[in-house]
Amino acid sequence: MRNRLPAPDPLLRLQASITARDDRLLGWLYDHGVLTTDQIAAALFPSLDFAQRRLRRLTVLRATDRFRPNRADGGSYPYHYVLDQLGYDHVHAQRGLGRPRRDQARRRKQSLTARPDLPHLLGGNQVFIDLAAHARTHPDTVLDRWQPASAFHEPGVFYREGGNPQMMVHGPKGLPRPDGAGVWTEHGRSVPFFLEYDTGRERLDILTEKVAKYERLYAMSTWAWPVLFHLPSARREANLHHRLAGIDLTAIIATTTAELRTALDASPAEQVWQLCGPSVGRHLLINLPYTDTHHDTVFPMPTPSEPNGRAA
Repeated sequence: MRNRLPAPDPLLRLQASITARDDRLLGWLYDHGVLTTDQIAAALFPSLDFAQRRLRRLTVLRATDRFRPNRADGGSYPYHYVLDQLGYDHVHAQRGLGRPRRDQARRRKQSLTARPDLPHLLGGNQVFIDLAAHARTHPDTVLDRWQPASAFHEPGVFYREGGNPQMMVHGPKGLPRPDGAGVWTEHGRSVPFFLEYDTGRERLDILTEKVAKYERLYAMSTWAWPVLFHLPSARREANLHHRLAGIDLTAIIATTTAELRTALDASPAEQVWQLCGPSVGRHLLINLPYTDTHHDTVFPMPTPSEPNGRAA
C-alpha cells in the first residue's frame, strides 16, 4: 500500500502564490475592514476584469471572502470583500502578530454585513482609494500611509515624548477621533492629514464640535496636520464655513465636496480643497499647510479591532 503524502498546508499554499499587490490588498482589508470590487480595481489593477479574476483566485484560496448587500430599491451592490481566515493568518504572520482567533474572519464578516454605518465606512475608505488610484496613474505620487479610525481610539494615542502629559489620559471625548489619516507625497514633498468623512446626516453642531477637538489637539501638541472635511454638497460646505467664520482657528481645516469632485472628475489630490479662514480659492492636497515635522517618524499604528471599533 502506498504511503499518502500529507495534504499541503493551506497557509503555505496561499503564501506560495501571494504577490506584492495581494499583500497590499490583504493589509488594507485587515486595517480597513471592507472594500468593494470597484474600489480594489481602481486602486490596484489595470482593469476591472483583471481585478475580478484575481479576487476570485484569492477567494478560492480562502484569503478573502465576499458578500453582496441588497439595494433598497431592488438589485444588489457590487461584491464587498473582507478577509477570510487564511487572510488573517497571512497578515498576522507577515506582521509578527501571532495567530489570530480561529473565528476572527467569521465574526468580522457578520459585524460588517449588519453594520448600519457601512456606507460611511466605505465612503471614508473611498477617499483613500481615490488617492491610491491617482498615484497608480501619476508618476512621482504615492499614498505613503493610510491609517484607519481604529488607530486613534485608544487614550494617549496622540501623546509624543516630551508632550503634554494630559494627553496620556485624554480619551475620545476630549480629543478627536478622525475617520482616517494619511501621508500624501508628490515629487518628494509630503503632507500628512486627518480625514473627517461627512455623509450630511449629522447636525452641523457635530462638525463644529469636531473642529473644537482638533483645536484642543493643536493647543496641546505638535499635531498641526490639515484636517480634511469631505462633505456631500456645496450647501453643506458653505454652511460649515459660515459657522466657522467667526472663530480664530489655529487648526488647519480644509473642505471639499462630493458634488465638486464629481463635476470636475477630480481626485482628492487635485485642486479641490478650500481652507477655512481668509484663504482664497482652492488648493492641491500637497499644498495644504502644516507645521509638524515628526510625521515621518511618529505615527499611530492601527490596533486589531472589530468593525464596530472595539479592540480585538
